[in-house]
Amino acid sequence: MNKRIFEALLRRHLLDWMPDATFLKLAYKSRMGTKLNLQNPQTYNEKLQWLKLYDRRPEYTMMVDKYKVRDYIADKLGEEYLIPLLGVWDDPDEIDFDALPNQFVLKCNHNSGLGMCICKDKSKLDIKKVKEDLRKGLNQDYYLTGREWPYKDVPRKIICEKYMVDESGYELKDYKLYCFNGKVKLVMLNSDRMSNEKTKADYFDENFSHLNFTWGYENAKVTPQKPNHFENMKELAEKLANGIPQVRVDFYQTPAGIYFGELTFFDGSGFDSFNPVEWDYKMGSMIRLPGEKVNTR
Repeated sequence: MNKRIFEALLRRHLLDWMPDATFLKLAYKSRMGTKLNLQNPQTYNEKLQWLKLYDRRPEYTMMVDKYKVRDYIADKLGEEYLIPLLGVWDDPDEIDFDALPNQFVLKCNHNSGLGMCICKDKSKLDIKKVKEDLRKGLNQDYYLTGREWPYKDVPRKIICEKYMVDESGYELKDYKLYCFNGKVKLVMLNSDRMSNEKTKADYFDENFSHLNFTWGYENAKVTPQKPNHFENMKELAEKLANGIPQVRVDFYQTPAGIYFGELTFFDGSGFDSFNPVEWDYKMGSMIRLPGEKVNTR
């Protein structure tokens, strides 16, 4: 099945009935163009599919819940690393927009972006559209898009967080720390997320040396500099990643300090291509599955 047909069937919910393993094999072949090897996975993307099926710890559901995870972070790291919460609701009609500040961020707690509103000026906000978008977000069964099972049982809510920017004064760069068996091995830095430009991504090793590959995004025109609190970010990420085969821990650095973003177990749902492809294998070698030796280099 080619990618176009697969995506059309997915949008129409005609694949919802499929068992997870069957769906992932079909999705992988359609999206990546190669057969999914679950018996002896080698690449990062293949191993993410394996982990979807066979690493199902109940606590992962809480860890991907953008609302519930706040208690977890407060306990593990401290409340000072949490972006201030302005409200939480079950329905868009419950939101009192008059009570919100001029700038804020609304998002659903159970998905990845659908329904999000980044408000920089409330006077220009189309509240009706914001509510419509939030309803679409609440209605999305995010688990079905890539069979990322932790999202299946997240109680759906809308949360509102304080609008924040970094030292630039106009954006909030996203530092994504990839932890393998509890250790940071790779860092992605997202930039231009709040501009009219396409989002950029640059990749670095654990010492913040730039790595020459792309993965879903173009590199920034100017290579970003190492953040002031990078070593602290690594230490915090490894506290959260302890005992987990692979997890991405996101942080923001602002003039007020470091703030936690989210935890992600399946980056790109395991369907984003690397260029060059050797990085798919390099990152795959960093994940230790049961009975497999880990690459410690």
